[in-house]
Amino acid sequence: MLPDCLSAEGELRCRRLLAGATARLRARPASAAVLVPLCSVRGVPALLYTLRSSRLTGRHKGDVSFPGGKCDPADQDVVHTALRETREELGLAVPEEHVWGLLRPVYDPQKATVVPVLAGVGPLDPQSLRPNSEETQNQGYTHFCRGGHFRYTLPVFLHGPHRVWGLTAVITEFALQLLAPGTYQPRLAGLTCSGAEGLARPKQPLASPCQASSTPGLNKGL
Repeated sequence: MLPDCLSAEGELRCRRLLAGATARLRARPASAAVLVPLCSVRGVPALLYTLRSSRLTGRHKGDVSFPGGKCDPADQDVVHTALRETREELGLAVPEEHVWGLLRPVYDPQKATVVPVLAGVGPLDPQSLRPNSEETQNQGYTHFCRGGHFRYTLPVFLHGPHRVWGLTAVITEFALQLLAPGTYQPRLAGLTCSGAEGLARPKQPLASPCQASSTPGLNKGL
């Protein structure tokens, strides 16, 4: 990401763009929320992800994801859900005033609503995080199928042994479009910014990936 993405001017611009959608979404119920933590590591702007434990059951074990989880009845709204889950998963306490706003919701295969909460966490030393052991530069595309037929394509980010795909990749794309609109350009129809409304979601919930193709040179926002 560009060095000025986390500047005071950049933060103000993002807060203004997200203000209307944030007010509406905080008043609506949702199934889950994730925090999209904006940070700097050794002076370089970055997004903070978590790596799910390989000991978990299910198809998402070992996946790269944003911290977050299901909304609890005790949570005031989706912002409190995202902040609580981040504190529980990483031992990282993010003040509510550091929240920049809410991106447009995405939907899992069960059509549950997941709300991304964008927040600045400042300079970060990864060694200072205390992950819960029980939870724990290239862009391409993943083609999704259902019933053996092609349905749609979503972004995938590849870095070393780790792959960011599915809802996490979609939310990453959303964040990059917002943070670096003149630099990061989406290559897929349907994943475009619509002003203060945030970003459009895929028309269908995620299906199973049938193949992934890596396209080098499309990582301008990373």
